[in-house]
Amino acid sequence: MKKERIFSGMRPTGKMHVGHYFGVLRNWIQLQHEYFCIFGVADWHALTTSFEDTTELERNIIDMVTDWLSLGVDPEKCLLIIQSLVPEHAELHLLFSMITPVGWLERNPVLKQQLQDMGLKEAVGYGHLGYPVLMAADILVYNATKVPVGEDQVPHIEITREIARRFNALYGPVFQEPQALLTESPRILGIDGRKMSKSLKNQIDLSLPPEEVHQRVMAMFTDPEKIHKNDPGHPERCNVFAFHQAVGNKRSAEIAEDCRKGLLGCVACKRELADHLVEFLKDIAPYRKQYEGKPEFVREILIEGSKRARILAQETLEEVRRAMHIHYGVVRR
Repeated sequence: MKKERIFSGMRPTGKMHVGHYFGVLRNWIQLQHEYFCIFGVADWHALTTSFEDTTELERNIIDMVTDWLSLGVDPEKCLLIIQSLVPEHAELHLLFSMITPVGWLERNPVLKQQLQDMGLKEAVGYGHLGYPVLMAADILVYNATKVPVGEDQVPHIEITREIARRFNALYGPVFQEPQALLTESPRILGIDGRKMSKSLKNQIDLSLPPEEVHQRVMAMFTDPEKIHKNDPGHPERCNVFAFHQAVGNKRSAEIAEDCRKGLLGCVACKRELADHLVEFLKDIAPYRKQYEGKPEFVREILIEGSKRARILAQETLEEVRRAMHIHYGVVRR
């Protein structure tokens, strides 16, 4: 039975952290058994906001994909690609840009939030404004039917659906309208209580050695109202307790009760979390020794996956060119 296609991608930011695991990667590992999945390194997307310095781009790609593979993203079950190694993404992006009204992009709430977060105000580049058009090309070049995203990315999927609808109305039914596959994940914050992010240096990387995991956990913010060990705490407000639940500590209910009663201090609570988190990181990355420190092996997987993906992308572009009457009987390679 033919499986539905899924496309999902990440910008190459280097080593993955715990937030990436719960937000994206855990879901990918499950989806690869149910769908035909294409997981992409979105290196062109990285250039929309990080074009000044690209010296670490290749290293970041290898580090990121090493973590994917270590966790169990399986190149025998899915295609792992680098966006720029499949130039059909760029061609379809160009064609879509011809039919996409600028108003759709200017109204994009994700862009508005990014501009606010980055302090760019209205100084947005052409590539950044057109980010959703390239994302639409990434998805539709494989005619993916579902796209796993968090709720904050749903506006981008809606723009993809609008572009597919407009293309089909103008030139004929080439594209399916993909559905957002909403992913639920526990709310995991960085060690300082803000969103976990490499740029904020508040992350816990999936590949951290045990001693560094302990150091990071012991530096975590806790319930601000629990100053002394015997003070009653509020575990529902404490990021340390959120981690206990996320990593599946069987003592979570007991920890919550002891915290509320003032029987458990924050230092002891963090020590217990650090021990559990070290074991958790070992358990979720059973293939780390197979891939870590082997950049050429990882690079080969990406090149082979990109070659196979390109065959699918070329089939789509042939349909697109015929529909738009720009085929001219030319065979492209």
